[in-house]
Amino acid sequence: MATEHDSHSTGTQAHGGAAHSDVFPPFDTNHFSSQLVWLALTFGVLYLLMSRIALPRVAAILEDRQATISGDLDHSVAMQKQAQEAVGAAEDLLANARARAQALAEETHLKLAEEAVETRKSLEKDLKESLEAAEVRIHAAKERAMHNIEEIAAEAATAIVQQLTGKAPEAGAIEAAIAANHKI
Repeated sequence: MATEHDSHSTGTQAHGGAAHSDVFPPFDTNHFSSQLVWLALTFGVLYLLMSRIALPRVAAILEDRQATISGDLDHSVAMQKQAQEAVGAAEDLLANARARAQALAEETHLKLAEEAVETRKSLEKDLKESLEAAEVRIHAAKERAMHNIEEIAAEAATAIVQQLTGKAPEAGAIEAAIAANHKI
């Protein structure tokens, strides 16, 4: 086994390297102190770069985003308030318009009712006047008809008496008989 180990270490040395060990280099305890120093230096440099350059940029971006978001939220709250006020104003206008329309409808209804009453009264008055005039005309026509009937009756009576007796009756006798019959 020694020969195998010797040939193996000779092969590593032939390539210009140190003697080869079977331990993974990062876990080799001979290199821990140098690895810790480099780790501390690298961490320190990265920490300084992050804290001085990258993190302030990220913080500025986050602050800008927060300001934009809060500004947008404030704007949306203001717009929502304006929208609610506009809705309230529109509802008030609509309620006022409805009230005016209802008042106008009631006023128009009353006006039309008054006009209908006035028209009815005027028509009744005209009808009454027409009826009175018609009654006067009917009464006059009746009087004329009665007068004509009396004349016709007198002529008919005269003709009948003359036909029956052969003589014309006295003018006053027939008129007296008609007047006496008229009183009955």
